[in-house]
Amino acid sequence: MKNQLELVAESYDRGIELGRKGIDSYDNFPSYITNHPNYHLFQEMQMSVSDSSRKEIAEYLAPKVGMKFIDLGCCVNLMYSGYKDWPSTYYGVDISSKTIELLREFTGKNHLTVGDLYCGSMHKTPYETDFFDIGECVGSLEYFEKDFVQQAIEEFHRIIKPNGRFVLDIPNAGSPEAEIAKLIEEYLGRPDKFNLSAEEFETILDAYFVIDKKETVGPMIEYFLVCKK
Repeated sequence: MKNQLELVAESYDRGIELGRKGIDSYDNFPSYITNHPNYHLFQEMQMSVSDSSRKEIAEYLAPKVGMKFIDLGCCVNLMYSGYKDWPSTYYGVDISSKTIELLREFTGKNHLTVGDLYCGSMHKTPYETDFFDIGECVGSLEYFEKDFVQQAIEEFHRIIKPNGRFVLDIPNAGSPEAEIAKLIEEYLGRPDKFNLSAEEFETILDAYFVIDKKETVGPMIEYFLVCKK
């Protein structure tokens, strides 16, 4: 698990460093990717709104003044997913130190007030029990195997208040969209290690959250949850 966390951190650190030079990590893929029969699905997904920006997430979480919102595996969502405009107080957690550094620069330059930007793993956060009203973990669990996923779900449950709303996603295993996404993520140095079926994952979820609804979004299955305690 430690090695996989390091791989994910290094990959996203590298992406941030390239981005500062004006280079997009998702450009100039090798031919084995661009010639893949499912590559057009990736291109179509790139042209659509990213998962974290989906209006369905904002509508479900319904952020309000006084609420604390936790974004686990936050990447640069604060910059591009509209979260800086939410009335709730933003907290971001990411394993990539370069990502957290960039977000701190962004909040400083734009005079944004946030609750915290923490560099660390989502399965062990520094926050108190029942600290957050709402939260999400989008585009992150696919990098990890069952044991880590179990620990992460337990941590999400610990830090979210009773009846707090939460959104997360997992790979839609077997779909052509997930197949090309997995190939690209492996090329970027952060291989997809998720080894649970949707049914097995939902069994884990059931001990901690009520599944309010779920939707298939490109290569992912997105869950809209209520924390039960």
